[in-house]
Formats: sequence, structure tokens, C-alpha cells
Amino acid sequence: VNWRQFLARNTSGSLTVEPQSSILYSTAVVFSRLLEYDDENNTAEATSNFFPAYELQDFSWSRMNLSDYTAVLCGSVPRSSNGSLCLQLSVFGSEGRAELWPRLLHSANSSQVEVWLNGLLPRSNTSRFILELQAVGGAYPLSKVDVIQFIDDEYTPSIFKVSQWVSSANNSSDVLGFIQWKPVAYRKSCPALEDATPCRNSDPLAQSGNTTTASSALIQAFYSDPKAKGMNVSFGMAGEPFYNSTMFLSWTMLVGVGSPPVDSFSPMVIGIMTAGLGIPIVLLLVGGVYLFFMKKKETSEMAYEPIN
Repeated sequence: VNWRQFLARNTSGSLTVEPQSSILYSTAVVFSRLLEYDDENNTAEATSNFFPAYELQDFSWSRMNLSDYTAVLCGSVPRSSNGSLCLQLSVFGSEGRAELWPRLLHSANSSQVEVWLNGLLPRSNTSRFILELQAVGGAYPLSKVDVIQFIDDEYTPSIFKVSQWVSSANNSSDVLGFIQWKPVAYRKSCPALEDATPCRNSDPLAQSGNTTTASSALIQAFYSDPKAKGMNVSFGMAGEPFYNSTMFLSWTMLVGVGSPPVDSFSPMVIGIMTAGLGIPIVLLLVGGVYLFFMKKKETSEMAYEPIN
């Protein structure tokens, strides 16, 4: 780190990795804006009635709170102490799941980011929120969102799919990096099924790399020619409670390199499936063998004695 150049925020190259040839892939995720709109018709369609956007780079941010393998950072609207937007970053040394929903499957090659709104005063009684994300990279930024379907919801009840914003080289099947999330948010800090609310994402669109780097000294220091894609994540659906019902909203995602973790059935579910399918098969086999011998016995008893 060349601190003189880094603090000047007017040039790239002040943050480098040596040797530079060791970098196989890099990406950065920017939480750029928080959008609020008045959903007075309760359609959850964000087409109009937008309030002035919250520029997150202008928030007043607290000191980062470090604890073991997590870091929490909270910010508030400038010149206001009402509510906050917080981000919690968690890193891992092995594969596993968090204790709280949505219990995304993580590995040592991924980090979990949880974002939540707590007590931020809405500007209408029917407000809903949208989070704007920007993915910045070199030659291969995050470009497309894939949706993977499952038949198992044991880790995230009522949610049978996962969304993945991925990067691939020249549209190949090999994934270089990813952002993964379940399309669900929660209206309380201790997630429960009745507090779940769906979330939706827009299609990623190309953004100005220079505009994105202007908002982040870290990105400007590392990338000389950044490519950027932008995407919105909206929370809530028609007919569901508005933000002011609980004054809380949380969403969790996973950021990593390489292929995204793939969910699989737990040993308990495999055992139940094996028992559910195995027992009928065993009964059919036993019943078939029993009928075979009974039929053979009846045939032998009905046979005539030979005549000398």
C-alpha cells in the first residue's frame, strides 16, 4: 500500500498484490444506494413515487466492531440519529452453515454479508425499500444471475431456490466468482417463518466503471480499468406488511471465488428417504417370495399320483 497515493484518492495502483501474476481473479461488491418508494397501491412494483435516494457513501459510519471472525459496521443518515443501516461480514475457515436463517452453505472460499435496516424512519406509511449493488472487476465482472431450484427446504423453510450472480470467462461453464443468496428477507432480527418476506432482483446492467470507482478509494486504488455491473434487490411483495410494521429488514448474501457451494440433502433427510422408499420395496420382495412359495405348494398338493 502506497499510503500517500491511497489517501490522495486520485490515482490507481496505490494498492497492489505482489507478485501481480499470482492474481487469478478479483472482484469487489459495492453497496451504493438505498432506495425508498411509496407503495401506496400495495403492488410492490417500484415504478414511481421514489423518495430522494440514500447515498451510502454519505452516511455517518461508526467504528468497525470486530469480534472473532465477524466485523460489524453501522451507518446513519447524515444529520440524523434515527435508525441505522448495518453490515456484518463473516469469514470462515471451513464448510458449514450459520445458525440463523437463511443458513446459506459457506466454505473457506466465501464470506457472508448480512445487511439490515433497523429503526430507519420511513418517509411514508407504505414505504418499501430497494438495495442497489454494483459488482466491479477486471476482465470478467459478475455478469448474469442464475436461479437454481431445489426440492428440499429444510435449511430455509418455504424457500426452494437460490440465486447466483456469477462471473465466467468468455461465457464458459467455469465460474470465477459469485454472489449467492436465497430470495428471502426477514422483518425481525430473530428470523422466523412468519416474518419472512420475498425479495426480487433486477437483471444486471453495465455501469460506468469510473463513476463506481469515484465512490470508493479502495476500488480506485486497486483497479486501473474497472468494469462494473449494477443490480437492484427489492424487498416485499403485494399484500405483505410494509416496512413500518416492524421497522426492521434484513437480507443475507454470500460472496466468494470459484464455484458457488451446492446444497445437498442432510443425512437425516437421506435416512428418511431411504426408509420411505426402502421399506415398501422390502415388503414387496417379501410378499412376492411368500406368494411364490404358496403357489408352488398348492400346485404340488394338487398333482395326481402316477399310475403303475
